[in-house]
This record gives sequence, C-alpha cells and structure tokens, in this order.
Amino acid sequence: MDVRVLGQTLAVGASGAGLAHVLGIPAPFLLGPAALVTLAALAGLRMDVPPGLRNAGFVLIGMGMGSGVTPEVIHAAARWPLSLVLLLLAVAAILWGGGWALRRVFGLDHPTSILSAAPGHLSYVLSLGLDTKADLPQVALVQSLRVLALTILTPPLVLLLEGEALVPAAPQGPMGPAMLAALAAAALCIGLGFRRAGIPAGMLMGAMAASAIGHGAGWLEGAVPQWLAVPGFVLMGSTIGTRFSGIDVRMILRALGGASLLTGLAVAVSSLAAFAAARILGLPLSAALIAFAPGGVETMAAMALLLHADPAYVALHHVVRIFALSFLVPLALGRGR
Repeated sequence: MDVRVLGQTLAVGASGAGLAHVLGIPAPFLLGPAALVTLAALAGLRMDVPPGLRNAGFVLIGMGMGSGVTPEVIHAAARWPLSLVLLLLAVAAILWGGGWALRRVFGLDHPTSILSAAPGHLSYVLSLGLDTKADLPQVALVQSLRVLALTILTPPLVLLLEGEALVPAAPQGPMGPAMLAALAAAALCIGLGFRRAGIPAGMLMGAMAASAIGHGAGWLEGAVPQWLAVPGFVLMGSTIGTRFSGIDVRMILRALGGASLLTGLAVAVSSLAAFAAARILGLPLSAALIAFAPGGVETMAAMALLLHADPAYVALHHVVRIFALSFLVPLALGRGR
C-alpha cells in the first residue's frame, strides 16, 4: 500500500464530500468523492483505495443499512416477488437490447457488445471475457463509465420523478459503544463468511445481515454514529473514482458513445420497471428507482441509505440482479456463437 497515494485519494475524496455538501447535492458524501476523485484520476494523479480499507467502508455501510430493518419491513416483503419478476425482465431487456444496439451503432463484435451491456457484475463479466475474443479494456471502460453515470444520475432522477424533495426518515439515536463493538465484530465475521462463499458484495451483505438480525430481534437499538457512517460513504465514493486511475482522455472518448447509449437505455428501462412496481405494489417510487437502477450493489445500497429508501428492498433487488446475470450473460454469449 502506497501511503502517499492513499493520503491524496482520501484528501480529494473528503474535499469532494465537503464541496457537495455545501452545494446541497443529493447524497453528497457519496457523489462528491466519486466525482472529484474521478477528475483527479483523469488529470493524472494516482488514486487508490486498498482492499482492506474499501471493505471497512462496505462493513460500515452494511451496518447502517441493517438498522432500518423492522417487523413492518419484513411483513411488507411478502409483496416483493412480483417486483423481482419485473426486475428480471428489465435486466434481460438491458442485456439483449444493449448488446444489439452496440453491434448496430458502434460495430462491436458479439462478445464485446454483450459483456459491455451486462448491467453489473463486472468481475464476473471480465472473467467470462477471458474465454472469448472480447475487447476487455473496452468492456471495463464502458462498464466503469456506466456505473459512474448511474451513480451521479440516480439521485437527481429520483428527485425529479418524485416531484418533491425526499423527506428524511426520523433520525435514530446512535448505538452505544458496547453494542457498536459487538455489531462490528459480528458484521466482520459474517461478511468474511459471505465473501468466502462467493456471495456478491459479501462484506456489505454480511454486515447488513448481522445488523438486520440484531435490530429485527430487538438485540440492538440505534444507528451507526455519523462519525463512522460518513467516512464509510466517503470511502465508497472514492473507490468508484479510483477505477479511472491510469486511463487517459482519449480512451474515455472512445468508450463514451457506447457508455452513453447503455446508460440511456438502462435509465429508460429500469425507470419504466420501477414505475410499474411502485404503481402495482404501492411501493415508494424512490425505493423502486434505486432498486431497479443497474449500478453497483454497494453503490446503490449506500444510495438507498443516504436517500432514505428501504435498504432491505434495494439490497435484495441488486443481489438478485447479480445472481440473474450469472445465468443470463453466458446464455446471451452462447446464442451469438
């Protein structure tokens, strides 16, 4: 780990968070670092967050997400299967429709177009690409631009389509030191187990599971203190920005057209599916939009927490999307051979 690089990354990320907060940008502690670290990386500065510190941020966010699980949320989950069906239809439409558009408009070959169009699961997508003739640098760059665009566009899209500012949830008091330490230990253990089992976003989902069980059973009370929660979001946003380290502007411009097309398609399809889910099931539109937005699992889970959407609903949909892609992407690749 290069301490100097880490220090400048965190300094840029913290500056972005402060600036976004002052400007009143939605989800400032996530979007501010993501945007400013991205700009710093494109300007040639080395930006990096080591895996251990990145996972610490995921654990903090997961602990905060689980604190919102209540008996009422569990009861409402009985209405979610239809929402998951709509999600799967949206994922399939983005995957096949995006792949077709990339081939027709930009002349990409079949493997590159499908892997570029996959709405998430980047590590899995790139591993599949090793067994094909896909242009992997192109795939990685298009996917990174797509995730960054969705991260920046989702909050204002939620505010625009809701028609009014989101109303913050009633704040919980912070957990006491003993409860916080016990939860952190359980979150770390379960997160490591989830990651070893190959569960997507294992550290975040394990921490959320530990917190949800503890809060749902009445063993824990209160939220993660702000002095811990805010650094978790800053780490997440900074991590998103580091994906552009070492990439020059010419490479960005070559991939920008495909990323823009895919982002537009993803926003349109996922918004329609979210509208349907919200209307049919009586769900808050803000939660449905974040749940259906095909960004990173960790990023959108953090977004749900910052925008006061139901974190359990959002997290479930993003994990199902990732698992669905494990089957749909090989199927889409095979049909083009």
